[in-house]
Amino acid sequence: MTSAMMTSGFPRVTWNSSFCAVNPRFVAIIVEASGGGAFLVLPLHKTGRIDKSYPTICGHTGPVLDINWCPHSDQVIASGSRDCTVMVWQIPENGLTLSLTEPMVILEGHSKRVGIVAWHPTACNVLLSAGCDNAVIIWNVGTGEALINLDDMHSDTIYNVSWNRNGSLICMASKDKKVRVTDPRKQEIIAEKEKAHEGARPMRAIFVADGNVFTTGFSRMSKRQLALWNPKNMQEPIALHGMDTSNGILLPFYDPDTSIIYLCGKGDSSFRYFEITDESPYVHYLNTFSSKEPQRGMGYMPKRGLDIDKCEIARFFKLHERTCKPIIMTVPRESDFFQDDLYPDTAGPEASLEAEEWFEGRNADLFLISLKHGYVPGKNHDLKVKNLLDNEPSVNKKGGLMGPTKGVADGMGTV
Repeated sequence: MTSAMMTSGFPRVTWNSSFCAVNPRFVAIIVEASGGGAFLVLPLHKTGRIDKSYPTICGHTGPVLDINWCPHSDQVIASGSRDCTVMVWQIPENGLTLSLTEPMVILEGHSKRVGIVAWHPTACNVLLSAGCDNAVIIWNVGTGEALINLDDMHSDTIYNVSWNRNGSLICMASKDKKVRVTDPRKQEIIAEKEKAHEGARPMRAIFVADGNVFTTGFSRMSKRQLALWNPKNMQEPIALHGMDTSNGILLPFYDPDTSIIYLCGKGDSSFRYFEITDESPYVHYLNTFSSKEPQRGMGYMPKRGLDIDKCEIARFFKLHERTCKPIIMTVPRESDFFQDDLYPDTAGPEASLEAEEWFEGRNADLFLISLKHGYVPGKNHDLKVKNLLDNEPSVNKKGGLMGPTKGVADGMGTV
């Protein structure tokens, strides 16, 4: 497939992903393509009206359902597709000049479409995927092996999966209306809440900095809701707030540095933001950002990609019919001094653990960096994978046969 085969815009019905993923160098956008699945990777300065002739990443044989940048390399991105595979791609340092059709790694293990991909926050080369087979698989991308397969925890479609801050736990929201907190390495459910939101439309669940779980969903009367839960006692929420009766699924984007959560409804022309505190009412409404055009999707920039000289505290990339426009949130201050209350040390691009260390049971906190002198990207590490093309297929812990993985370099390495 070539980029010329891209059709008229962003997907109209594709899972419930945000269609967009952002890092300090690139914006990635899922697009419709004839004959298969594709997404764009644009340098930040190329956003605006999307050039139809721009090269695409087009190795999937079915629509791309989710994309996620590796937090430890700004040139590595994972994609999940209706073709039941996960692919990992290395983007050239200066972006694409030709369409990219050959991934670095193909991960095969799901029996139905893959709608979720999520990199581990602290361990390099660890990638989670979830699909319509109701399975969550955690991969060592460096070897291409599926080392954990949580295939018996959910009886229905998984809407989303979120790692906690150090990557020791995951929380999941499912079509069965349950929110579960799970220790993936022990394959144990730590906490579970039935009917976290009673409505039939999709929920979301994410961890916030203190280990609590924030959810969005719908009431029985189809009113949009947000809630905050303590995993140690999920009988009743810490806070439960009704919002409005719009149909748009609320996608939460969370900044642990300021404890602000941004709620972007798909199809809305506005988004709201709240501060999470340890005092009642726990989730405090701050403000609403409104625009004229509804958003098809939204990408959220990591903190290290912001312009601190302009007191920028958040930057979104909002998808319209044929455009992708930045929305910049600033705090109105004028000072020549570093605003340390706005910019505490934040997640940097270095991994704290090797993949093998995490699978063996080790945990480590995020590698934090100061933004006092701005973020200067270091040299990106190429993705190195073990060449398994000539090897026998490996067997995962559950006994399922995993297909051979495509690699490009001998020996183990890290992102």
